[in-house]
Amino acid sequence: MSIESSIKIKSTKLFLAGNIKFLRNRKNRSQEELAAELGMSRVKLNSYENGIRSNLPPEDLIKVAEYFSISVDALLKHDLSKMSALKLKELQAGNDVYVSGAQLRVLATTVDKHNRENIEVVSLKAKAGYQLGFFDPEYIETLPRFQMPVLTTEYRKYRMFQIDGDSMLPIPDKSYVLAEYVENWYEIKDELAYVILTKNDGIVFKLAFNEIKAKQRLMLRSLNPIYQDYSVKIGEVQEIWKFVSYISTQLPEGGLTRERIAHILQEVQSVVVQLKNN
Repeated sequence: MSIESSIKIKSTKLFLAGNIKFLRNRKNRSQEELAAELGMSRVKLNSYENGIRSNLPPEDLIKVAEYFSISVDALLKHDLSKMSALKLKELQAGNDVYVSGAQLRVLATTVDKHNRENIEVVSLKAKAGYQLGFFDPEYIETLPRFQMPVLTTEYRKYRMFQIDGDSMLPIPDKSYVLAEYVENWYEIKDELAYVILTKNDGIVFKLAFNEIKAKQRLMLRSLNPIYQDYSVKIGEVQEIWKFVSYISTQLPEGGLTRERIAHILQEVQSVVVQLKNN
């Protein structure tokens, strides 16, 4: 190993020893069992777990990372024992990290003192900042957050977004939409509503049609029929959240206007007259 690579590993190896031991115990493996599966001696593995050997050869580092389905960056820089079950699940999910939504990063999130996932709130004022800082834990820490006891957050992540405009009527303007984080974008269901963070348009709330496999894109539709459908390339998407519910201080607009009701009454009256004549 070159001097340059050795220095780099030394400078970033903050949690490696503890992470190897934590992941081994989480997988219910003894040192002997894990060493055999990694193709190294138990003495060597023990020296890594206890920080006795500080200079890991890149090939051993890659072996450990691949075995536990954890990126080298996360293995080195993050204390995995302090992460929630949701974060670990995201780190270890699948091979297609780009389309699964991970995009080679960990979802920035916050937890309460009991290590339970918070629900952060992205208001209209925070939308521009969120587009730039959605991946930054320090920025996410600045968002208001709360707990909702009726939601199970051990393996699910929720966030609340304030929407604006009339494109999703009858959901009123300025409503707060509660949504669940979508880890695997292939699982997006047609005609369900999603909050989608895109590079160009920021946060949008639309019905989605999944065309990822065929055309590497999503088709988006508004509930309000005056708005036209449009597509967004999957490479432009940064986060996707599935609609769960919404909170509003306004009553939804009724589907029947006064004019429509009057027209229906006129039609009914015409039918009644015809029946009488017959």
